[in-house]
Amino acid sequence: MQPPAPDPSKAPQETAPQDTAPQAEHTPPGPVPRNRLHLAPALSDLPSAPGTARTRKNGAMSQPNAAQDPSVPAPPAPSAPHPQPSVGSLAAHRPQPVAGKDYERSAVKLAGIVADIDADPDDYEDEYAARADAELPQGRFLDRERSWLAFNERVLELAEDPDTPLLERANFLAIFASNLDEFFMVRVAGLKRRIATGVATRSASGLQPREVLELIWNRSRELMARHAACYQDDVAPALADEGIHVVRWPELTEKEQARLYTLFMQQIFPVLTPLAVDPVHPFPYISGLSLNLAVVVSNPVSGHRHFARVKVPPLLSRFLEASPQRYVPIEDVIAAPRHLAELFPGMTVEEHHMFRLTRNEDLEVEEDDTENLLQALEKELMRRRFGPPVRLEVEETTDSEVLSLLVRELKISEAEVYPLPGPLDLTGLFALAGLDRPELKYPKFVAGTHRDLAEVESSSAPDVFAAVRSHDVLLHHPYDSFSTSVQAFLEQAANDPDVLAIKQTLYRTSGDSPIVDALIDAAEAGKQVLVLVEIKARFDEQANIKWARKLEEAGCHVVYGLVGLKTHCKLSLVVRQEGDQLVRYSHVGTGNYHPKTARLYEDLGLLTANQEVGADLSDLFNRLSGYSRRATYRRLLVAPKSLRTGLVTRIEKEVQHHRAGRPAHVRIKVNSMVDEAVIDALYRASQAGVPVDVWVRGICAVRPGVTGLSENIRVRSVLGRFLEHSRVFAFGNGGEPEVWIGSADMMHRNLDRRIEALVRVEDPAHRAALSRLLETGMSDTTASWHLGADGEWTRHALDADGRPLRNVQEMLIDARRRRRGTATP
Repeated sequence: MQPPAPDPSKAPQETAPQDTAPQAEHTPPGPVPRNRLHLAPALSDLPSAPGTARTRKNGAMSQPNAAQDPSVPAPPAPSAPHPQPSVGSLAAHRPQPVAGKDYERSAVKLAGIVADIDADPDDYEDEYAARADAELPQGRFLDRERSWLAFNERVLELAEDPDTPLLERANFLAIFASNLDEFFMVRVAGLKRRIATGVATRSASGLQPREVLELIWNRSRELMARHAACYQDDVAPALADEGIHVVRWPELTEKEQARLYTLFMQQIFPVLTPLAVDPVHPFPYISGLSLNLAVVVSNPVSGHRHFARVKVPPLLSRFLEASPQRYVPIEDVIAAPRHLAELFPGMTVEEHHMFRLTRNEDLEVEEDDTENLLQALEKELMRRRFGPPVRLEVEETTDSEVLSLLVRELKISEAEVYPLPGPLDLTGLFALAGLDRPELKYPKFVAGTHRDLAEVESSSAPDVFAAVRSHDVLLHHPYDSFSTSVQAFLEQAANDPDVLAIKQTLYRTSGDSPIVDALIDAAEAGKQVLVLVEIKARFDEQANIKWARKLEEAGCHVVYGLVGLKTHCKLSLVVRQEGDQLVRYSHVGTGNYHPKTARLYEDLGLLTANQEVGADLSDLFNRLSGYSRRATYRRLLVAPKSLRTGLVTRIEKEVQHHRAGRPAHVRIKVNSMVDEAVIDALYRASQAGVPVDVWVRGICAVRPGVTGLSENIRVRSVLGRFLEHSRVFAFGNGGEPEVWIGSADMMHRNLDRRIEALVRVEDPAHRAALSRLLETGMSDTTASWHLGADGEWTRHALDADGRPLRNVQEMLIDARRRRRGTATP
């Protein structure tokens, strides 16, 4: 029997959340009248993850692995007086099957663009600002959150570009959505948390925390509207023209609806759980990133109206195939009138609306007070799903009463509500992007074995040790095969009876990792195997815990690094008995030991038998696994002790060389450029007349082209089919060029809260190849985005005559094909 409706005049007053901001574009109406929908009273906050005594300051996602042999011909001289052009700037998700076929939506499918998000907006911005060079002007740093949104806008521009292959456009739409999800889960959540706890401070850009939050809300609202319009008005119709139809339920034929009814009753209905909301059923917990139906039903006898929530099962296919090449969102199947009647028999379904909630999903583990980091992290992973909400996406047709109910019960501010045209959650387009339609994708490219490792007259696997003994090997993935280089190096080490020890860092790796299998084989063969597993790699924590336990069970020595620091460096060391001496073989890379993402992420790696590098890696591994305070190395720069100071010192040396009339320049390729100390060093170099080029994929706080400050700095960004992930640092050094590669981005988390390593490249041919790579990426004849002094990015894809500019990634692909005799004429 339905209880009497509560008196609206006695309804508890709603308390505004602590982090409520000024009203944004969309303002839901006031509370739902209690005499219309019979709902539970406004609820208190749902259980959230317990706080820790001190907030952890760990950063976020860098992404996987790659390397390359940058043998690109030197580009034409740029027309500008500046010697060389300048520069500019995933989490794994659940499988997304299409039409009954499992389609793996993981970082592998992000086709080259994945967000790189720092966890903690505080960093040390204020501390640095207090001691910064007083001669440099205020307002010299761009806002990092605005810059991140600009990065994701560049991803969106690739989706909007009609010259991008159609299924790649769908893929970029999915990447944009996935990036933005993570941005809200980490960056926005962290900013809100700091505002709520009163520890938020003014950013290095000069904005107050509340101003940054409002900027994010307004700008993300604009970008999400553009994103939805791109899908609705452009990509979806283009897909239909190619015979790939994404339709809504009313567009299906009777035969298709009948087929899906059978599917619904057999495979979907049994796993659905409608949850009523009334005085005896409190508002249910809404998990982060889940799709949900808000359903209003009425009792035909009493006339009372009720609210219920139905969660779309996350492990089912996002799009169901109604008939060949005709797909319908799963929520449409669940919400079909006949199907909802099965969920609410005897009731009248009046309306339904889709909504999706984003929660804070960052982890907080206080290592100093934790005896067992592994167990503590496992517990924190269980709590992650109870993080507070940071964004509510709703269909723009959502009824005002239902919307008001959601806002109140979820305790979310009105500014955090995003009305959008359906379907919501376009990360589901990863599934469609995986369809077998090669003519609608980038031309297939299969990496070959690096020429220094290839066996010309034999079909046997290359002898990596013999090749590396003769000379260093500079790898460039995905243009050089990861499986026949780095993976072969470790597999050969595992099977070689003369190998005595293997030491390895693992930050992220694949679900069926041959790297882990090789380390297990080595341990079972009696070799000493040390593996440093970073179990705090964001969104890969659970997978890395599994690898850690599996490696321990096989007899590997597994360590988790240093307290308070993430281990992000990409290092492998093999110790081999050769006659009466021990020889150390090393790999230092810019990307993770992840065979799958190495096919889509651009990265560099150095294989070397140089004993100085080997000794450095031995010292560094001893520091990571034991007790060591070593801060200086022979061929390495290592964070947090020497990396920032080492780079700043080298930038300052370029000023001295320039003043003495010797060759001087600074060229940097990174994912993100945020660190104020490094940026200020670049500003001072620019003021002295040193040309500075910065090639950045994502976030960039440098303000280039400002008279008297940065007119000698240029910033470029390259996005495309591969994710530009390598980090390179090149200096003119008075005519004796110095080049470094490694794992570190120019961010506070990398330089202060991580173990990062750069290695100096000694081979003159390798230095020249890396210099050509930087020159090509920064050339005015190469397609890229240019950053202006106002923080705006401008795409340069056509020359003055309207012809496409060179694509650096396609140039490298074609160079490999020419080498193998498979280039297109």
